[in-house]
Amino acid sequence: MATTVWRIAVNVFRESVRDKVLYNLVFFAILLIGASVLIGQLSAGQEVKIIKDLGLAAMSIFGLFMAVFIGIGLVAKEVEKRSIYALLAKPITRPQFVAGKYIGLVLTLAVNLAIMTLAFYAVLAWMNWQATDALRRSWEAPALDAALLKAIALVFVQLMIVTAVATVFSTFSSPLLAAALTFGLYVVGHFNADLRNFDTVVQSKPVVWAARALYFLLPNFAPLDVKAQVVHGQPVTWGYMAMTSGYALAYIAALLVLAVWIFSRRDFK
Repeated sequence: MATTVWRIAVNVFRESVRDKVLYNLVFFAILLIGASVLIGQLSAGQEVKIIKDLGLAAMSIFGLFMAVFIGIGLVAKEVEKRSIYALLAKPITRPQFVAGKYIGLVLTLAVNLAIMTLAFYAVLAWMNWQATDALRRSWEAPALDAALLKAIALVFVQLMIVTAVATVFSTFSSPLLAAALTFGLYVVGHFNADLRNFDTVVQSKPVVWAARALYFLLPNFAPLDVKAQVVHGQPVTWGYMAMTSGYALAYIAALLVLAVWIFSRRDFK
């Protein structure tokens, strides 16, 4: 089973690498990271902070577009090319198909995010090299702060959730609808914590209970966003990283089970 899933994942990765859309997104992300140097020059003494802010934001935003646009084509591309019939005729189960597709998409995201990370650190290395000792001492955190990797790692975890969400929607809806639903859920997920305290806004018990239910059902992206803490030199512990990542992995597992359940009930005849 593992061999079959891995073969599907590698094939998905190869197909995604050939997609020029991904190259364009990575190019624009790297361009934005580089442009942050020019923007940073407008704020004396805050250059590195602005570069970190914009660089992490660029990786998060462009990574989101990658996750959505490669995730929504999970089933639609195969149906459009009519290759789904040949695939399902082979000794490949539908859970293997979904798992292999998802792993391949995540692998594609990891490679693209790694490229953006290298570009990001290259810009920061250049800033660190040309800065004076006095300027370096004024920074809240070093230019080449290793803690930035923690923020980037949690960005990747967020994108894994987004990809799983897109995978679920792709199993039963059109690519356009799947993209709209995924983007919508991503936005809602950043304000999910407000649903927990909904009782301070309304007095209706059924509404409060519904809000609490949505709080637990919808993804919560806010705890995975530590960009501000890292940029300002605030510590992000490994325990916090493990706790938030554990939540994300459990949520991803639930989404993939749901995707497999929906996909297993689709009739392609």
